Amino acid sequence: MWSFFETVRNRHSVRRYEPGMSVEHEKLHAILETATAAPSAGDLQAYRIFVVTDAERREQLVQFSPRHAFIAEAPVCMVFCADPQRSIATFGEQAGKMFAIQDTTIVASYAQLAAVAAGLASAWVGSFESQGIADLLEIPAAVEPISLITIGYPAELPELTPRRALTEIVDFL
Repeated sequence: MWSFFETVRNRHSVRRYEPGMSVEHEKLHAILETATAAPSAGDLQAYRIFVVTDAERREQLVQFSPRHAFIAEAPVCMVFCADPQRSIATFGEQAGKMFAIQDTTIVASYAQLAAVAAGLASAWVGSFESQGIADLLEIPAAVEPISLITIGYPAELPELTPRRALTEIVDFL
């Protein structure tokens, strides 16, 4: 079992998955349970998660993100969506929309880390045709796709990419 710091350092964007290896239900459930423990504005969890395990549907998802064919190869694709109506009632229109997007990206990040902790790999997809995804998955009109996360057993382990020095990005005041 890795420490939290090792889990974070060992997260890679993986775009090749072992063929024929599905993600066990227990692992998928653990990832979702962990992800939804993420902090959210007002504890409202202003997001929805659509879990696509059906191979045909994953293949259809690729048509709305053609540069990311690996979506079809991964046994799981999670579609993380903002549900601003959950937070607008509490925080108002502008803040509610912003908090819903923030909540959605936080829960997606937690899912990626939980996948690593479960011995799996993932990749974040942020470039896609939002309306096409929404139509395909019959996502309610008030709910907006924000990111797709593919999950599966890695067929590759990419080299860690260099990170900028803290001195370049952190200012202590």
